[in-house]
Amino acid sequence: MADEIGNLPRGPARVLKAAVWSWQGLTAAWKHESSFRLEVYLFVVLAPLALWLGRTPVERVLLVGSMLLVIAMELANSAIEAVIERYGPEFHVLAGRAKDMGSAAVFVLMMNVLLCWGLILAPRIL
Repeated sequence: MADEIGNLPRGPARVLKAAVWSWQGLTAAWKHESSFRLEVYLFVVLAPLALWLGRTPVERVLLVGSMLLVIAMELANSAIEAVIERYGPEFHVLAGRAKDMGSAAVFVLMMNVLLCWGLILAPRIL
C-alpha cells in the first residue's frame, strides 16, 4: 500500500503496524480455520522431528521449510475463501473455481512435503 506521499521506506512504526496486522491474521486463521489449526499442530510435532532427522542444514531447511509453505498457502487459501464469502453465499462458477484452485495449491504443497521428506528419509530406510 502506498503512503500518502508515495512509496516511502517503512519506519519502525510502520513495521510494528505490519506486525500487528500479521498477528491479527494469524489469530483469525487460528480461530476460524480448522485446517490451519491442524497444520500448525502437525508442524509443532514434525518440526522438532525434522530438526533431529535432518543430517545437514540443507536437509533441515527442506524438511521444516516445506511444512511452512503449506501453512503459508493455507493462510492465502483462507483469505481467498473469506473474500469470496464476503460477497455472499450464492454459487458462482468463478467463486467455486477460485476456492478449488486455492485448495489445490495447498494440496500441491502437501505433496511437496511428502516428496521432500520421502527423498531425504527414504534412502536411510531402504
